[in-house]
Amino acid sequence: MTAGGQRAVEVCWQGPPWIMRYVMKHWIKRIVIALMVLGLVGGTAAWYLRRGKGQTVSFHTAPVRRGDLIVSIPATGTVEPEEVIDVGAQVAGQIMSFGKDVHGKAIDYGSVVDEGTVLARIDESLYTAQAIEADAQVQSAKASLQRAQADLEQLKAKLDQADRDWQRAQKLGPSEALAQASYDAYKSAYDTAKANVAVGEAAILEAKASVAQTEAARDRTQRNLSYCTIKSPVKGVIIDRRVNIGQTVVASLNAPSLFLLAKDLTRMQVWVAVNEADIGKIHLGQPVTFTVAAFPGETFRGEVGKVRLNASMTQNVVAYTVEVITDNSNGRLLPYLTADVHFELDRHEAVLLVPSAALRWTPSTDQAAVNYRETAENPTADRPTGEGNQAPASRSAKAGGEGKANRGVVWALEGQHVRPIHVRVGLADGVNITEVDGKDLTEGLEVVTGLETQAVAQADTRNPFAPRMPQRGGTGGGAR
Repeated sequence: MTAGGQRAVEVCWQGPPWIMRYVMKHWIKRIVIALMVLGLVGGTAAWYLRRGKGQTVSFHTAPVRRGDLIVSIPATGTVEPEEVIDVGAQVAGQIMSFGKDVHGKAIDYGSVVDEGTVLARIDESLYTAQAIEADAQVQSAKASLQRAQADLEQLKAKLDQADRDWQRAQKLGPSEALAQASYDAYKSAYDTAKANVAVGEAAILEAKASVAQTEAARDRTQRNLSYCTIKSPVKGVIIDRRVNIGQTVVASLNAPSLFLLAKDLTRMQVWVAVNEADIGKIHLGQPVTFTVAAFPGETFRGEVGKVRLNASMTQNVVAYTVEVITDNSNGRLLPYLTADVHFELDRHEAVLLVPSAALRWTPSTDQAAVNYRETAENPTADRPTGEGNQAPASRSAKAGGEGKANRGVVWALEGQHVRPIHVRVGLADGVNITEVDGKDLTEGLEVVTGLETQAVAQADTRNPFAPRMPQRGGTGGGAR
């Protein structure tokens, strides 16, 4: 405090001067100490904030591994039984009971049945009455036939008597011994008896036809009666039971469906919808792999059995149904599971594989080792002569010849920096794995796929006590 200021304070102070001098002396020391503390705190905070703007950068790596690479077409399908039979009812009536399966249990979902096994019984009282009535009509028709046959014999006897009388009349002729009227009467009786025999024979034919008609009606009623017992046409498994006891089924023009029966569940099919752009790559016998959500991690195998030609169109997208045949001897696959299917186009076994991100990642100039910074600036430049082995060419290389299309660069750690490894790129699964080969590329080598950035401190607006999480980043641009 200046002398002028101190004197002004003393003028305002009305007490003893020594008290004022004591107070001023000690307050000046406190103010100086406070200013020093504030300066120290401010400097520390500024250093902390400057340090917080920095980041510790490390490389995110993945090992080169050896394995099989498969190029495939993905699609979605449904697991279906190879042969399904819809068992219906040919007569109307009420379901009275169910039959027994091979294990002696009532027919239900999943029941195993043999050929001829009774599945259900329909109320047969009406059809039994019709069968009895038809049988009675047959007996009546047969009795009428027997009567017609007896009548014919009687008529034949009368014809024989009339024939003998007419022959005697012809020998006597009209004379004094036989009057003309009697002669004419014998002739008429003979003709009438002859005609009656023909009528009797016709009556027999009619009676025989009536017997045949009633027997056919009886057979029809017997068949309808047999339809009241629903039997399995083949050996198989009940997939669906669509009726309950007490339910009335009505058979009109279409037979109502009662049971859905799979003939053989040891062989299944996967019906796959394949886009028209990919259908040209599908052929009979093509290997197929698929998975189902019911058994995660388990891969099933099959082959293409049929390509259906009746394409379907949904929202202007044309798709063909492809039937994939697969073995189901263990019974794990269930009907109507959704399957994620992959049609195998190409396969390379026991090749070196890297994440596709390793081919896309390029370091900055300061991240590359001193001798390789030119490569970091231009990773697509031609590699030195003789560097790298000949690897299986990719599909694009096969189609377009040897060129840059099948060259690439991956980066391996070298101390705190990275160094390039020129490789030849082979097949790629189209998602995240690519086949590579190169002179310096070995199994287990760690290649860089990106940056793993650890923030030392967050911005001012964040809570300094919050946990700091690693951040990943990288630049794309490597040749594939």
